[in-house]
Amino acid sequence: MRFGVFRSDLLQERKMAVQVTDSTFENAVLKSDLPVLVDFWAPWCGPCRGIAPIIEELSTEFSGQVIVAKLNVDENPLTPSKYTIRAIPTLIVFKNGEVLDQVTGAVGKSHLVSMIEKAM
Repeated sequence: MRFGVFRSDLLQERKMAVQVTDSTFENAVLKSDLPVLVDFWAPWCGPCRGIAPIIEELSTEFSGQVIVAKLNVDENPLTPSKYTIRAIPTLIVFKNGEVLDQVTGAVGKSHLVSMIEKAM
């Protein structure tokens, strides 16, 4: 009897949101060839935790078309300051190094999909 037959073709590859920092933001976001959705968040933020599963779903659904990134505002204060982030979660779509769209608050998946689709 054979146990544990491994078939990698049956496993779906899961893409996760990229963690960016003040020091990696320019290369990962501003110089990206693809549009980038950045989630400015903090671990203590309830609404941030509430939309986290949606952010991860988007990273999988738009894999190869859009980069989904997360920036912890507590650990990386310079970038949020540069973009005048006053409340979290704030989600910004960047394209060609420029802010294309922005929303603050725990918005629904359809709103985020709309933002992403405008950037594609």
